[in-house]
Amino acid sequence: MSLQRLLSIAGFLALAATTTTITPAQAQDGGGAALSEAVRGVVERHGAITSLVLAGKAAWDAGDFATAASNWEALLRLPRLEADVDRSMRPFAVEARKRAGGQSKVPPPPVATSAPGATPPAPESRPTGPATVSIVGTVAGGGAIGPGGTVIWLRRTDGRTPRPAPARGKVVSQTNKTFVPRVLPVTVGTKVEFRNQDEIFHNVFSLARPNDFDAGLYKQGQSYARTFTSPGPVQLLCNIHASMIGYVVVVDTPWYGQADATGAFTIKGVPPGEYELSGWHEGSSKMLKDKLTVSADGVRGLQVRVGGDRKLPSTIPDKYGKPRQAQLGY
Repeated sequence: MSLQRLLSIAGFLALAATTTTITPAQAQDGGGAALSEAVRGVVERHGAITSLVLAGKAAWDAGDFATAASNWEALLRLPRLEADVDRSMRPFAVEARKRAGGQSKVPPPPVATSAPGATPPAPESRPTGPATVSIVGTVAGGGAIGPGGTVIWLRRTDGRTPRPAPARGKVVSQTNKTFVPRVLPVTVGTKVEFRNQDEIFHNVFSLARPNDFDAGLYKQGQSYARTFTSPGPVQLLCNIHASMIGYVVVVDTPWYGQADATGAFTIKGVPPGEYELSGWHEGSSKMLKDKLTVSADGVRGLQVRVGGDRKLPSTIPDKYGKPRQAQLGY
C-alpha cells in the first residue's frame, strides 16, 4: 500500500467510527450515552493515528527523517493498532530511521489474537529454500608448487547460478616483498585492498584485462583499493620488485573454495543438483573442468587433480607490458 493511499484511509477513519461496542441492555435503552462515548473514543483514536501519519509525512517531505521516524514509531506503539495500518507504515518507519542514521526504534509486529472460542488461524505456509550440503575433497598435483592455493568453484548446469554477493574485508598485503596471501579467491564485485606493510615503496599492477590496474607508488602504511568486476585469474606484479608475484582469482558463483597446503578443500552451502566443477592453479597451463553431481547427502572424498606443467616466463613484464629481467628488481 502506498503512503498516499494510507493517508486517505487514515483521514476516513478519523471521520467515521468503524466499530462500536454496545451491550444489549444499552441498546434497549436507546444506547444514547454509550453510543456517544463509543463514537468519541473511536474518533479520538483514529484522529491520533491520522495526526501521527500526517506529521510523519510532512517531516518526510521536508527531508526531516528523524522526526518522520519518531512520529511513525509512536504510531506503531499504539495498542491494538489495525493490522493493515501497521503493515503499511512499518516499512516507512524503518526506512525513515535508516535515512536519519539512528538506531531503529520500531517495535516488533503485533501478535495476532483470536476472539474467545474462535478457531485459531492456520499457520502461514512459507516456502522454504532447498537444503544445502557441503562438498569435501582433496586436490592433488600442482607440480613443484604443490596443490595448495588451488581455487575450486561450481556453476549449475541444471538451473541458474545465483549472482554472488561481493565479499568484504579482502586484503592482499605486501610484506617482505611478497604478496600475502599469494592467491586470493573473491567473488565478482569484491573490493580488494592492497596494503603496503614494508618500509619500502611498492607499485602493484596487473595487465590482466579487463581487471587490469596500476596502483602507482605508495609507501608503508598506505594502500590501494581495486574492485574486480569480471571473473578470471588476475596476476599481480610489482613494477619495482620483479620477483613479486601473486594472484586474485575472481569467480562468478557463490559456491567456491580454496585448497590448503595439503590440498584439502570444502565448499559449503551447495544445493543438490548438477554442476560444472572448475579449478585454477598457478602451476597449470589449463583450467580444470569436470562434471559433478551433488546429492542430498553432499559429496565426500572428492578427488581433484591439477596440472603442474606451466613454466614461469624468462622475463617479467613491467606495468607497460615491456619485458624486464627478474634480477633487475630488488
